[in-house]
Amino acid sequence: MAQRRVPRGSPVRVLQSYIGPGPRTNPYIVQLHDRLAATPGVAVRGFSWRTALLGRYDVFHAHWPEALIERRGRLSTLARTSLYALFLARASVQGIPIVRTVHNIELPSGIGRIERLLLAWTDRLTRMRILLNEFTPVPPEAATMLIEHGHYRDWFARFPQAAPARGRLLFFGKVRRYKNVEGLLRVFRRLADPTASLRIVGSPSSAELAQSLRSAAGDDPRVGLALDFVDDAELVREAGEAQVVVLPYPEMHNSGSVLAALSLDRAVLVPDNAFNRALADEVGSAWVIRFAGELQPSDLERALAETAAQQGRPDLGRREWGETGRRHLTAYRIAIRRRRG
Repeated sequence: MAQRRVPRGSPVRVLQSYIGPGPRTNPYIVQLHDRLAATPGVAVRGFSWRTALLGRYDVFHAHWPEALIERRGRLSTLARTSLYALFLARASVQGIPIVRTVHNIELPSGIGRIERLLLAWTDRLTRMRILLNEFTPVPPEAATMLIEHGHYRDWFARFPQAAPARGRLLFFGKVRRYKNVEGLLRVFRRLADPTASLRIVGSPSSAELAQSLRSAAGDDPRVGLALDFVDDAELVREAGEAQVVVLPYPEMHNSGSVLAALSLDRAVLVPDNAFNRALADEVGSAWVIRFAGELQPSDLERALAETAAQQGRPDLGRREWGETGRRHLTAYRIAIRRRRG
């Protein structure tokens, strides 16, 4: 195996799995990119197929590698899966280690056999897993480093924030079936309170899902749908007008939406699990309201009642970005040392 050496004193050259970043890039990624770019000892660049196949870099940092090979049409999918296989072959032959930030613990739904094989190959080449919380399951022999998901307070500070509307519930973010937004709509319509309202804000993953959301909303005048991409200014406005942000996922492991809501000083209603119980202990239990089992109208009523006179801010001291770049550099250097693994 022909392995690259990083000369002593040279920066670690890191190829990220995201393109850009650009105006629609996840703010977590933008903030991470900026921190890495400002960290001595790191040379960071966004993804391109040319760089992946022909460029010089020491580490590949994967966030959502499935995004590089997701299905977008027969020819496009064939081209991208072929290019990704060539990239993995290069990484294997040249000993380029992969660092993986574990955003999700399950494979995405709807992927085929080829995509599963490529993602399994990616896992075999991974030499360091960056965990966003301590509840992430990993293989027993895996090298890991805990680097908590940072907050968005600085990111959102440039936008004006509206005052909350009493009784307003909000879901925001990419709308995918596993997030149970249709279920939230059905539960809300069973809520008897005529002063309550619900906003669904975000782009559905398919036209079929968008139609299902409209059907679930029905003709309830208390429901508002904004089924499109949400820029940061609009997100801050929508969250500011909400009393509670509801994230009705049946399963939740990591959620940038939770941190976004808390960064805007809005309480969240989330499923009761170990991660969210620990988050409540961390930021303050009044800010993380939990529901057990299937979401019920009584859960919505309880969340609104408990936040009716809420004041102050959640404690996000553990989510500061100050050491993020340095800690990632440490993870990259460990991965380079372990690339023979």
